[in-house]
Amino acid sequence: MTYDPDNIFAKILRGEIPNTTVFEDDHVLCFDDLYPQMPVHCLIIPKGEYTDLSDFSANATAEELTAFHRAIAKVVEVKGLSDDGYRAICNTKIHGGQEVPHFHMHILGGEKCPPMIVKG
Repeated sequence: MTYDPDNIFAKILRGEIPNTTVFEDDHVLCFDDLYPQMPVHCLIIPKGEYTDLSDFSANATAEELTAFHRAIAKVVEVKGLSDDGYRAICNTKIHGGQEVPHFHMHILGGEKCPPMIVKG
């Protein structure tokens, strides 16, 4: 997967598409998902051009890595998820269900999350 500078998250970062910002710093933007799957559904994205979790983990600076993980804690606090918990999901590449070629993490909560995989 190569980075597409015209992906929706790149456009959000450039201000071409509006968003409801939850948290932002020099390295990270977090915003509410337009199509939430839970009462709380945010997306956290780095401001750098990273395609997926592997790319970000291997190539981000220490400062970017730290900022991303600290942003998760801040978003959880802002959204009131600290006491009851939340789910953090990162879909990676085709088999992982990644739809946008810009690394992002979903933060879901506000009620009990359903099972990840239903065995049947």
